[in-house]
Amino acid sequence: MSPTAQAVPATDLDVQREAGRPAVTVTPYLPTMDAAVEWLTAHHAALRAELLRSGNLLIRGLPVADTADFARARGVLMPTRTGYREKATPRTDFGEGVFSSTDLPAVQPIRLHNENSYTLDFPGTLMFGCLVAPETGGATTVGDTREALRRMPADLRDRFATHGWLLVRNFSELAGLPWQTSFATEDPAEVERYCAEHVIGHEWLAEGELRTRQRRSAIVTHPVTGEQSWFNHFAFWNRWSLDADVRDVLLETYGEDGLPFDTYLGDGSPLTRDEVDTINQVYTEVTVRETWQVGDVMLVDNIACAHGREAFTGARKIVVAMGDEVALADCQPQTAPSATAHGK
Repeated sequence: MSPTAQAVPATDLDVQREAGRPAVTVTPYLPTMDAAVEWLTAHHAALRAELLRSGNLLIRGLPVADTADFARARGVLMPTRTGYREKATPRTDFGEGVFSSTDLPAVQPIRLHNENSYTLDFPGTLMFGCLVAPETGGATTVGDTREALRRMPADLRDRFATHGWLLVRNFSELAGLPWQTSFATEDPAEVERYCAEHVIGHEWLAEGELRTRQRRSAIVTHPVTGEQSWFNHFAFWNRWSLDADVRDVLLETYGEDGLPFDTYLGDGSPLTRDEVDTINQVYTEVTVRETWQVGDVMLVDNIACAHGREAFTGARKIVVAMGDEVALADCQPQTAPSATAHGK
């Protein structure tokens, strides 16, 4: 722990910690949201302390039935909101800083990742809530990225510590999101201004399409606990993490440089399929899950813990809010942000 890190205090919560599951605490009977807000307020310090310790905490027993209820709970647990920048996946905005967790198809599982790990400022805390539970699957999976860093093979860990990771995005109407959606503007000059301010390299391609590059640190230090974490989207967006059929079609359609997302070591060099498989295997080893029940609320420390989603069947309505913004500069990044690959 760093000299400035804070010790995590003991809590008075009854927290269940079982292998393969996130930390879970069950509330007493709370018949109304007024009662729930009162309980959350009284236990706020203990809930947040447990979140720092475990990196995640599922609160079961709240009478959260709609987005308004969820927003009230968020107002107690995470009053400081964070915006969703450099959008990468479709979401529905329900207002009051509440969004759908994702609008990607039910059959598509989502790998573990840290929200907005590629931006210079990102949410320190995520809050998920279950309004409609799926028939099967659909858990919001989580994984301790402090443990992931410890399990990462030393050679990979050292290379990422030295070089960081590089994200290359191609924005188009046909694959991924268009730049107008990701940057929330129709004005190319606004995109250029944003990229300059946020250390993102950009180039305009044929027919007004956009390509960006940004190097970021792959390992950061939690500003409160002083613990180091594996904090990035490297494997999440790497070509070797795609299903083979999808990868082949995208490469045939858009070419080697045209994938909607691709990642490299921060010096611009690619990793092999086996190396990417190794990183994904570490994520698999640290993944835990809990089947959603209506009213469940789960807090995730976005630095200490990654999150994902299982495929599912049936209706599913999981909402999310983001808060407690953290600056990358406050996380002792091991590589400085850059708009190009290191040394280029």
